[in-house]
Amino acid sequence: MAPPRPTGMLGHMNTDLAPPAPPTTAAAGSIDAMKIYGVGDAEVRALDGVTVSFETGKFTAIMGPSGSGKSTLLHCLAGLDSLTAGATFVGDTYLAALNDRQLTELRRTKIGFVFQAFNLIPTLTADENIRLPMMLGGETGDEAWIDQVIATVGLKDRVHHRPSELSGGQQQRVAVARALASRPDIIFADEPTGNLDSTTGAEILDFMRRAVREFGQTIVMVTHDPNAASYADRVVFVADGKIDGELVDPTSDEIFERMKRLGH
Repeated sequence: MAPPRPTGMLGHMNTDLAPPAPPTTAAAGSIDAMKIYGVGDAEVRALDGVTVSFETGKFTAIMGPSGSGKSTLLHCLAGLDSLTAGATFVGDTYLAALNDRQLTELRRTKIGFVFQAFNLIPTLTADENIRLPMMLGGETGDEAWIDQVIATVGLKDRVHHRPSELSGGQQQRVAVARALASRPDIIFADEPTGNLDSTTGAEILDFMRRAVREFGQTIVMVTHDPNAASYADRVVFVADGKIDGELVDPTSDEIFERMKRLGH
């Protein structure tokens, strides 16, 4: 279990100020977060003093009732959304200190993201979609590694097919392979099996589990499904914008019981 990153009081994200100290543990990602939408009577605290870190080489699931803040947490961790106050780190990189170009570069090279809706480019082949983040940076990547990833997700005979010629499960395999291809420091997955049947979803989760165990990948996944979360090393629960406990090496039954108490 990764211990919480020892941060101080939440500070407003002003890049003119000295950045906070980076994590002292070997965390692939960490956050100390306040995220507020609206003002006055319309104010919503999507994240209300959330402090959590994610250990390198581990698979962590984030769970919580609808509207609990779990997707907001994931998007802030990945630099897709900014904080109202606090700090986000990928490794020892302080995201608020980056300009737009640097943040784009970080997301391309250090972060992988798997979306529920696949987010593939329809005019590109599976192989081109997998290589797209590297192509955008004018790089070719590690050919042996990319071949291994493609073989591991079972796409060797489908790499020249476009998304419309692939099943939903195959499209999500392409999305997972794309996230892995550049060997990012951390992969964020937002309901990656939400659009898949249970059998195909289990295959994707098996591969993500293997990526952690065999490749040393770090994965943080938001899910509403206790069975999907049971593939993780650790489950962090979010309720009303706050961390509400965690389970280590959980079973789906343990997760289900905890979710019932959270009002799922």
